Amino acid sequence: MSPDDTSISPERLHERIDRGESISVLDVRDRDEFEAWRIDGPGVDAAQIPEMRFVQADIQGTTAELVADLDEPIVAVCARGKASDEIAGQLRDAGVDAVNLAEGMNGWARVYVRRELDADAAGADVYQYRRPASGCLSYLIASDGEAAVIDPLRAFADRYVEDAQEQGAELVAAVDTHVHADHVSGVRALADAEDAELRLPAGAEERGLAFDADLYDDGDRIGVGDVELEAMHAPGHTSELCVLRLGDVLFSADTLFLGGVGRPDLERAAPRAAESRAAPPRGKAGDDGARDLAGDLYETLHERLLELPDDTVVAPGHYGDADEAGGDGTFAASLGDLAEGLDALSMDREAFVEFTVGNLPPRPANYERIVATNLGRDELSDDEAFEVELGPNNCAVSDAD
Repeated sequence: MSPDDTSISPERLHERIDRGESISVLDVRDRDEFEAWRIDGPGVDAAQIPEMRFVQADIQGTTAELVADLDEPIVAVCARGKASDEIAGQLRDAGVDAVNLAEGMNGWARVYVRRELDADAAGADVYQYRRPASGCLSYLIASDGEAAVIDPLRAFADRYVEDAQEQGAELVAAVDTHVHADHVSGVRALADAEDAELRLPAGAEERGLAFDADLYDDGDRIGVGDVELEAMHAPGHTSELCVLRLGDVLFSADTLFLGGVGRPDLERAAPRAAESRAAPPRGKAGDDGARDLAGDLYETLHERLLELPDDTVVAPGHYGDADEAGGDGTFAASLGDLAEGLDALSMDREAFVEFTVGNLPPRPANYERIVATNLGRDELSDDEAFEVELGPNNCAVSDAD
């Protein structure tokens, strides 16, 4: 970024954050928006100063004083990049080195990064995709001219197709590990575009699945070229969730993260149709079933996942701000390291349940509508789908201090 630049692209900003550079981010949105969702990272110094204060400072000639505590250059941020563009210009007029984040937080939400996972995946190539704005992780597996995507995001469906083609592979399967509550799934978009198999856990039917899918269950295998993904039923985050194994790699979805475990309170039955919010009954829905699902999660972790070899590479469905990428640029860790390092995994059942239900972060924005959409019981346009999933994922219960 040169001194003459007036804006920085979201992709360029992410590259700088990824390198660990010290960056001052000036967020001019309202305080509640900033607190709920903002740009973060190890070297990011984020400050929130609302737009109105800059209007007043411009009149009083005190613009530079507002940001005196921030190191230059400063990156100004708002929702869509318009208000922050004006404020960045105001700062430059006041002698402050400042640029605008092009397209604002909406542009930040479109950053999508791919890295190859350095692990023994039974001879397949595995690529991890991360969305820095939300911490969502997805995976592409390529083997012998075929490819599958695990937990794809609808907003990036075209990207998976292009990347599979780049690998000389045909996309043959789009696989969800569970009914997601934080983002709109891309499995149907990929199935429609590429005639790929649409695979969901069998338990999705009990939750009200309203479209045709190839269902898989515990012990089933999903073929991709010369390799097979093996499904393991892993209830806890949701009742139907299945993790997937490939060689030494465990795609742990929202069951086990690098810094915590899955939250158990997002299983809400979806409406029967877009015009009706009446829901079919469920035994473990929402708050009422969170404690039961937390118990299921404990059993999944201790009776299934922690029984796997210590050198199993855990490739989770999300990462958090405190998590660090490995040498290959991906967010993954050995099961043995997680078992030793996460306090939540050393608790007894009762303590684990109390910890899990007692430390729930705010629920993802619009999660009930996202669940309904992912079950096919509500419909969203591409623009609507992008809007409803803006914000942090909040699918994890962070580990105890």
